Amino acid sequence: MSRIAFRNFTGGETTPTLCARYDLKKFGTFLQTCRNFLPNLHGDVERRPGTKFIADLGANSILIPFQFNTAAANNYVLVFQPGTIKIAQADGMLAATLSNPYSMSHVYGISFAQVGDVLYLAHPSYALRKITRSGSSPYTWAIATVSINQSLNPPAAPTATWHRGSGDGNTDNENATLNYVVTSLDSSGVESVASKIGKCKGRYPTDWIVGDYVTVSWTAVDGASEYNVYRESAGYYGFIGTTTSTSFEDQNFEPDTAQTPKKNWNPFANGNNPTCVAFHQQRMWLGGGSKNPATIYASRSGDYESFRKSMPLQDDDALEYVIASGSVDDVKWLVSFDSLLIGTAGAEYKCAASEGTAITPSKCNITVQSYWGSRALQPLVIGQSIMHCQRSGSHVRDLYYTLESDGYAGNDLSVLAPQLVETYGIKQWCYQQSPVSTVWAVRSDGTLLALTYMREQNIFGWSRHVTDGQYISVAVINGDDEDVVMAVVKRTVNGAAKYYLERVVPRFKDATAIEDAWYVDCGKVVTPAANADGKQVVCSGLEHLAGKTVQVLADGSPEEHVVSSSGTFELDFPASKALVGLGYESVMAPLPLEVDMQKGGSTVGKRRAYGKCIARMYRSVGGSYAASRPNDLWNSDAWKELEWYELPFLPEEWGKACQPYSGDLEISLPSGQDPDTTIWIMQDKPLPLRIVSLMAEVHFGEA
Repeated sequence: MSRIAFRNFTGGETTPTLCARYDLKKFGTFLQTCRNFLPNLHGDVERRPGTKFIADLGANSILIPFQFNTAAANNYVLVFQPGTIKIAQADGMLAATLSNPYSMSHVYGISFAQVGDVLYLAHPSYALRKITRSGSSPYTWAIATVSINQSLNPPAAPTATWHRGSGDGNTDNENATLNYVVTSLDSSGVESVASKIGKCKGRYPTDWIVGDYVTVSWTAVDGASEYNVYRESAGYYGFIGTTTSTSFEDQNFEPDTAQTPKKNWNPFANGNNPTCVAFHQQRMWLGGGSKNPATIYASRSGDYESFRKSMPLQDDDALEYVIASGSVDDVKWLVSFDSLLIGTAGAEYKCAASEGTAITPSKCNITVQSYWGSRALQPLVIGQSIMHCQRSGSHVRDLYYTLESDGYAGNDLSVLAPQLVETYGIKQWCYQQSPVSTVWAVRSDGTLLALTYMREQNIFGWSRHVTDGQYISVAVINGDDEDVVMAVVKRTVNGAAKYYLERVVPRFKDATAIEDAWYVDCGKVVTPAANADGKQVVCSGLEHLAGKTVQVLADGSPEEHVVSSSGTFELDFPASKALVGLGYESVMAPLPLEVDMQKGGSTVGKRRAYGKCIARMYRSVGGSYAASRPNDLWNSDAWKELEWYELPFLPEEWGKACQPYSGDLEISLPSGQDPDTTIWIMQDKPLPLRIVSLMAEVHFGEA
């Protein structure tokens, strides 16, 4: 007999083909099944919280977050629907709607980046667009195509007039042509292109004498707050001064050819729509494009929608860089880190200037970091790491700086659980920083995956999350106390497909009362009304769950009912508060124990039976346990056929709800002599369950 303990579950659900790899350091942390449970950073595993019903969206919908700052009031989700974009917050829908120019099949492929009240959207099949919030609450929302190089109009060609000084009156050397151009600037300092040339005859600037000058005048431009004046020198127009009036006196100022008028350059003309967008070092960066897929572009510094260039090029000018590699690989994503990181179909690159200086047209070095290749899925920034999806879509990788290589390296985060990703692929994902570092990913079959991730502690563990329906989209926005996960879920209600906007509720905290435990999906809190007998048992307002079998937590006690077509039902007992929603099963099981014994060698293939077991719980109520049968290891749905026994929970007082319990529960596991026997734990009631560790006495027999 061996007395063993499963005390760390951070490895999450793993592939069953690792069941004999007990030589791995993480082997003891692996789970055979982790369904609707979340591994925590401390090693325990707890039931995932349920979701709150927010709105019936009425049509297929995909979410993109809009986050102005960390205040919850300034966080939204944009709900993309066929032809329409709706706007919601964590607690409900707003009245504003926008026109949606995107096909729904393309929305998952939109790359987005936000600066202030403007969210930029890039997709190779569409011109670059932006969604803006302006004014004050209730805000004005708008969507528009980005007008590259938009600014005030330049003045008309200026008039230049030569004024002779008080010399001897000789005009023989006044045959040089003096050329001037003028630009207009708005209140934000955005400069127009140059006007047409204004010219006059006069002395060559090196021949001017005392009293010589040129008056340059022009017609005012609406909206201009000031004007810049330039004079030609050696083929360039150099800056000679600024004025707020419509005239300027050139007293033979030296033209500064390091500051010249900007010329229009639009790399996205003729349908070369960018694939991805990011902001880095005060520039907007755009990558890819239908015509130049291996090229990245950067706007002028501090002027995100301007791609104008000077002649000669200046440090703050727009830039273009073609990534040279063995093949023409599409740019899939851009991320701002200490350097600009670039993901292409064939490799990952770092774009930086030497010695940590700013990137400029003359200082732009792009070096390869890895050759894994990337998919066009918006990457996630997590602490000091970048998480991206590999080119085939079947592997999830992180990317982080390492001092040893003075570059970026990473790990395959799905290598221990490939069955969760490789057959399906990830359609959309998001990162929830608080309360637990978790990546939420929508799989192509409607399953929601979660990855508990903390690189500095070498923690990455996967779990599967299923509901009565299919997850369509997921996004994270900032909340008051923790990040809020918003989801679109497709459910079937009374035979009809419904698309509901729901939010994941906060986790069950130490101070949360049992009557506030939220472990139902698409849930709603109802205050029961009195029936004909005066008992507070009538629950109504549940039309979104009409015809569904629901679980109820009534003043902390679980019940189960069927909602009528009018959205009502009656409780079994009176209650002041009822939390109503769709139930779900949370199931977990560690891998079968395998070790090298002092006598008898490896336990692989040996029959084993479990004796006394102890489950150490934390603030839990209810649950069931079972033992696996032969070959259950290879079936992730084996729990459906197991014989389950209730965990021994009793209320302190009869007639009242059980209170959360922390401590050890002793159980006897009815298991046979099978080579892959292990313990299973399930919670299928709307109550909390958190497992700190499992201890078991295991009796090994012969193979």
